[in-house]
Amino acid sequence: VRLVESGGGLVQPGGSLRLSCAASEFTFSNYYARWVRQAPGKGLEWVSTITSDGRSTYYSDAVKGRVTVSRDNAKNTLYLQMNSLKPDDTALYYCARGGNFDLWGQGTQVTVSS
Repeated sequence: VRLVESGGGLVQPGGSLRLSCAASEFTFSNYYARWVRQAPGKGLEWVSTITSDGRSTYYSDAVKGRVTVSRDNAKNTLYLQMNSLKPDDTALYYCARGGNFDLWGQGTQVTVSS
């Protein structure tokens, strides 16, 4: 049972990235999914949530309007499309399972810098 994030990297301010989170060995479509980030020297910050069927999405004020969460339950994959990136978006991005955050990936690093 695991989650594996990918897609992070170094990007200039104003750029875009698409993060992915591949779920395995559990029924992904049964669970809400979330993105959480941790900036250097700071605590965990919730970014976004998507319901199990993908019909409803929620965003923190810090990313609203710049980020889109989606999922493909047939591929057991969660996505985070990030646009208009800012230096403040620099963080380790994690995906997490369900309302209880009971399963986490290892994270993927996003660095926004010129």
